[in-house]
Amino acid sequence: MSTEPEGTEEAPEQEADGAGGGEAGTAESAGGGAGDSVSEEPGTDAGEGGDAAGTDAEGAEKARLSEAEAELAAQRIERERIARRKAEKQGPVASGAKLSGKAADLLAAVRAVESGEKPVAAVFSEPEAPRRPAQEPVRPRPVPVEAPGVGGSVGVPAPEAVETVRLVLAEGGAPENLAAQVAAALGEGADDRLRADPWQLLRVTGVRPEQADGFARALLGAQCAPDDERRGRAVTVWLLEQAALAGHTVLEMPALVAALVQRGVPDADAAVQSTIAEAEALVFQDALDPAAPEPAEDDEEGAERPVRILVGLERYALAEESLADGLARLINSVPKEDGSAEDWERAAASAEGSAAELIRAAAAGGLVLHTGGEASLTEPAALLVAARGLGLRSWAATHSPLGRDRFGALLATDDSARQVTTVAGLLSGAEGPGRDADGAFDLDLLVVLDAPQLDVETAALLVESLPDGARLVLGGDPAVLWSAGPGRVFADLLGARICPQVASRKPDPGPLGELVSGIGIGELNQVEAPGKEVVIVPVRDAGEAVHRTVQLVADSVPRAIGVPAEETQVITPGHGGAAGTRVLNAALKERLNPGPGRFGGFDPGDRVVHSPAPGRTLPGQVVKADADGLHLMCSGEPVVVPKERVEQSVRHGWALTAHQAVGGRWPAAVVVLPGDAAQALSRPWVYTAFGRAERHLSVVHGAEQALPRAVAEIPAKPRTTRLPVLLGAQTPMPG
Repeated sequence: MSTEPEGTEEAPEQEADGAGGGEAGTAESAGGGAGDSVSEEPGTDAGEGGDAAGTDAEGAEKARLSEAEAELAAQRIERERIARRKAEKQGPVASGAKLSGKAADLLAAVRAVESGEKPVAAVFSEPEAPRRPAQEPVRPRPVPVEAPGVGGSVGVPAPEAVETVRLVLAEGGAPENLAAQVAAALGEGADDRLRADPWQLLRVTGVRPEQADGFARALLGAQCAPDDERRGRAVTVWLLEQAALAGHTVLEMPALVAALVQRGVPDADAAVQSTIAEAEALVFQDALDPAAPEPAEDDEEGAERPVRILVGLERYALAEESLADGLARLINSVPKEDGSAEDWERAAASAEGSAAELIRAAAAGGLVLHTGGEASLTEPAALLVAARGLGLRSWAATHSPLGRDRFGALLATDDSARQVTTVAGLLSGAEGPGRDADGAFDLDLLVVLDAPQLDVETAALLVESLPDGARLVLGGDPAVLWSAGPGRVFADLLGARICPQVASRKPDPGPLGELVSGIGIGELNQVEAPGKEVVIVPVRDAGEAVHRTVQLVADSVPRAIGVPAEETQVITPGHGGAAGTRVLNAALKERLNPGPGRFGGFDPGDRVVHSPAPGRTLPGQVVKADADGLHLMCSGEPVVVPKERVEQSVRHGWALTAHQAVGGRWPAAVVVLPGDAAQALSRPWVYTAFGRAERHLSVVHGAEQALPRAVAEIPAKPRTTRLPVLLGAQTPMPG
């Protein structure tokens, strides 16, 4: 590897702005977390005021539903459908059974979590039947993308409701700025609910138990006590929400009880039971060995099959149940017969290597898994071309618009190039084939790329929306970071071995491919890079790391490598810290697009990322701002972000975290590894960050031995999910 591109000048020594390691912004660094859902959720570095429109004009026309709103509406309808079906089931679940400070400090804590400055609390330590018949699904109804909104944006509480909540917050000494969030979280009668149970304040993102306790003391006075049943329930739900943000869909009972004790709940067991009794959580008994036979009725007491007790929030538990049902339906159904066996074999014979295996597997089964790196994308592309040639209505879906455009380029010589969508666009109806009269996707074959990014709710929505007889291929690189949302769907499916799996034998080429492949197996190798494909830039502190990064993006990489600044992506472990995205974006903006930031911190030409929903990142550029909001151009599509949403959903985008960058690739990437980010590093993080570069990778390296140690010794932290148990009884398939 080279040390840095030619012509790079020495930087003067600078002092770091502060350690910031604890704010590295990834829950990978938090005990028990494997995803950085909260800390990766874009906030903004906007200046005070946050007025993206730069105007006091009010009463803008009611906007039609955006893609994000349509997606959220579709998810809400699907969750209601799942809940109805759950209520209609007779008896217990097949694999489990239900058992009978101050205002300023509080506001600062909420804002810190919402903006990503503070990561999810490290609450948890690392966690330690016959085939289910497929049920006839009740199809979700199509959701029109451009249906006119009623009363403003979806989920926005009425002004009167916000005002009544504001009065309660003021009475309890909490920041009145939280009124809209509280009203939205608690729904109708939010003020009465908050007064009756002040700990409901914990439902607002960023509020912690000690802050809710202070609010409750102010409202309840002498009636406030640590053993209050309301407090126990609220803290239990809060802990389950924190677990979900860290990637878990459920928690083992001992882990939940221990966390409640840590949070000062005197009778943790009673708190859990009260939460379950009030239907605020579900509890399951899952066999530790699902294949073990049930004990006979005449067995003496104590011979029960060993089980583990799991507790989870209803939305995630039901999503896993729905996902398992949908996958069983796909596996057990006969794929639609389009083309004879001879036609499929002829298509496979014309392909090469594992592409032929993939075509044969898709011909025979309703569910297929495909694994491989960037080079392996040619194999699902070959499958799509073959399937369209046989008359199948075939579509591909990717995690991000960048991935969509990249995969579409592989199909540029075929009409299939127009059959590529994003997962979010497919679900919302903004992209893709649309839905049939029954609410199912109007297709025969769906290839979902970037499958490791599927959380349980998104996966359930996709699977339940497939028509009977459709084929589903889930593909991706299992070594990248998992989904920002709860679950590890792709990894659980690979481990369950319930369907054919095709592993690509096509390695990623060149020095970058060699480097990333080694990281995937725990080896950080030095590679020969005659064309300066890989460059290491050693730095002594965070200040020097920021200086070198700006220098690389603005000068060295364009001059020595030929990649302009707008095609170079900076990746760093977190939003906070002395070399996090905030500091780097401020420095890069000053060099590449200086301006006053008069539109809520943004200027035309600024490089940004827009997050219309948690876990989704759309790279773009600021075009202008007006009374409607901030106008962006994202992957060739115009996007208008209402000014009240800019602070929560738009960030500068010259520097991203690895979770924000996953699913995209750029001609050049500059990965910044300051010393204060050592605890945030893991093998999946390094693999993902280094793998975003197509032609050139510069590593601004100040982490010393933490980098090779992370690659060799720190795999992905486990997530507690139920999907393996729900799928474990499926018939094992050969490797």
